[in-house]
Amino acid sequence: MSGSKSGNFDIDFLKDSKVITTQSYQLKQREENSANRNSFDSSDVMYLIMPDRFANGNPENDSTDDTVEKVNRSHKGGRHGGDLKGIIDNLDYINNLGATAIWNTPLLEDNEPTYSYHGYAQSNFYKIDPRYGTNEDYKLLADEMHKRDMKLVMDYVTNHWGSKHPMVLDLPSKDFIHYWGNGEKGFQPSNYRMTTQFDNNASEIDSKGCMNGWFDTTMPDMNQQNSFYLNYIIQNAIWWIEYAGLDGLRVDTYSYNDKDGIATWTKAITDEYPNFNFVCEVWMHDQAQMAFWQKDSKIAEIIGYNSNLPSVMDFTLYDEITNVFNQDHSSWNDGMIKVYMNFANDFLYPNIDNILIFAGNHDTNRINQIYQNDIAKYKLAMTLILTARGIPQLYYGDEIGMMGDKHKHGDGDIRRDFPGGWSGDTQNAFTQSGRTDSQEAYHSFTKKLLNWRKDKSVIHTGKTLQFVPENNVYVYFRMNENETVMVVINNHSETQTLDLSRFTEGIKKNKSGKDIISEKELDLTNTLSIKGKSSMIIELK
Repeated sequence: MSGSKSGNFDIDFLKDSKVITTQSYQLKQREENSANRNSFDSSDVMYLIMPDRFANGNPENDSTDDTVEKVNRSHKGGRHGGDLKGIIDNLDYINNLGATAIWNTPLLEDNEPTYSYHGYAQSNFYKIDPRYGTNEDYKLLADEMHKRDMKLVMDYVTNHWGSKHPMVLDLPSKDFIHYWGNGEKGFQPSNYRMTTQFDNNASEIDSKGCMNGWFDTTMPDMNQQNSFYLNYIIQNAIWWIEYAGLDGLRVDTYSYNDKDGIATWTKAITDEYPNFNFVCEVWMHDQAQMAFWQKDSKIAEIIGYNSNLPSVMDFTLYDEITNVFNQDHSSWNDGMIKVYMNFANDFLYPNIDNILIFAGNHDTNRINQIYQNDIAKYKLAMTLILTARGIPQLYYGDEIGMMGDKHKHGDGDIRRDFPGGWSGDTQNAFTQSGRTDSQEAYHSFTKKLLNWRKDKSVIHTGKTLQFVPENNVYVYFRMNENETVMVVINNHSETQTLDLSRFTEGIKKNKSGKDIISEKELDLTNTLSIKGKSSMIIELK
């Protein structure tokens, strides 16, 4: 309760007016100014880790007595042994790379008998999975990150729990989950049609099929209209923010929740922490539909809704990145015009700087798989991601060229072990000497751009000025009162020469600039030549 003092006290549990058990409880003291904690923003670059597949720092917890699934590194869908100590041991690698925030996929206990490593079927919301370590280890991770001026983002799941959670096995009330009454605890799969959340023409049965359907038999769909459930996840999220000193949240499958219930949850968190940021998964392929979910959306206002959600993920930009750099030649609808058109719709978002942009994550094919390990195309994608508006997110291993094809080999293939994270690995890609020439080429390019970006407020919050692509060459500027950066992405297979008079609005009176990629000084008075499938990031002088 508000105003309660910290300290220890006992909670008595009664039956028929008699105490049957007593539980001791400690109400901890909040850190000073905790409510006003800062969070991640567009000055950050977020590094996404699948903890089971990153590094095994403590082999002794690979399998535990109190969890069902045991380690089996030979099985792509099994437990491989990565843990919190493995992340802590390699924080300097991530920090030196230039990432400033870490998003780990869920670390809380997932006690499903198989396929538990992904962590999205959680069985205890107050306990780190013992195969990753302890609650204290998680807090240590946050502390070690804060020493390095890095930020920790927790992957939080509100839409579904795991089938082995005690309150799912013994429901507090029948409406604690969405129970369809047809066996298997009422399982019915979601229809996955998130458009029913805002479609004025949607049928009631289709709306219910999205919001109340289950992801899987192992993931019961929780009822955000149940006041006890809603209060539970509000208190739990606040507890983790306080306990671990979290700097942000990433919320899974946000648009599958009951939209009114989840808006209440979101507002409760942001009311408690006014500066706290969290980004939510809204996997849609239309910008207006994604913008609907961001706080203070004028689109959502039409139907009287406000999600209160600070940030969403830019899946439409991701959609274009996965194909556009394979299009060597442009047409009216192909090539870099697709990226241009994505940014042309930025007016739909209430806060365009606060959206997450990415070229891949734990649910998508590896970007280097899509581009068949063509580093030139990777460099084009990273140039875009690291200079465009928003908050860039990288997926672990992309920076060394890791590949993976979920369509052919399942999710385990896009979640491969990071080489060097396990004792006995034949190479250690955490070190420069341990990387192959190809891996180092990926790594050095990524590191250069990430560390350059760190102090560039013009990239973090500057205005964007873009020009319609010609000959598959896309030019845009990031500008503020103090600085201008010109970005040139030549997606054509051949060298292109630009008449710079077309870009006077961005170049203005500047006569020269330095390309931070090649580190060359450039004359910007007349023309600019750029090789095929290459990019420039030019600081104007």
